[in-house]
Amino acid sequence: MNNIQEIKAYADKAIEKQQLLQASYFERLQDQSMTKEEFCISQEQFYFAVSFFSRPMSCLLARIPCPAKRLDILHNVVEEHGDFQKSKFHAETFKEFLSRLGKNTDDINKVFLWPSVRSFNSTLTTACTFDELPTGISCIGVIEYAFSFISDIIAKSVIHNNWLARENMIHYDFHKEHDIRHAMELFEVMQSEWETENGKYQIQQGIEMGVWIFKMLYENLNEFSSQNPYQ
Repeated sequence: MNNIQEIKAYADKAIEKQQLLQASYFERLQDQSMTKEEFCISQEQFYFAVSFFSRPMSCLLARIPCPAKRLDILHNVVEEHGDFQKSKFHAETFKEFLSRLGKNTDDINKVFLWPSVRSFNSTLTTACTFDELPTGISCIGVIEYAFSFISDIIAKSVIHNNWLARENMIHYDFHKEHDIRHAMELFEVMQSEWETENGKYQIQQGIEMGVWIFKMLYENLNEFSSQNPYQ
């Protein structure tokens, strides 16, 4: 097993240990106890995580001294921006997803941002700006990795719940296919650090934190979607 596969295996272990994919949000989505309105409210909040995600990732670029190692992260940042096509920005495809669900996104930036979403974004910013570099990269990497599985759950549930037809699915169908590759590119940047005791520790710290903040975000989205305290 090479270093990249070992990092991936550690990410799998962390996701399983913390039961990220068994969070109440996904359980309710799959057993159909979550209403469409609750789902839309939660996804409206998740838009702010999507639109923000490339910003902490961009912070990593300036911190990597080796130009060659910047390329994979730069590719991720460019893809977040639709490969320079505004209509394919991830924030734009997510807004289109909300629109297809029936949400009016014209004034989405006036929606009150829940503290859990701001906390998620702020934690990512801190990790990518001030933490050890392997910690920031692995935190972003494991979120990309986990989101491929989460996207599959959400896409299948939305279709199964008859909220969207399969042919109208957007955003999540892309991420369930591409985010594992994105994660592997990020894990590859850290493979030499995995060979040292301190580097491995920093990577493990980033993975554990990334899984934890992602699960806490979804747990809160589930809690607040049923009774939005900021309406």
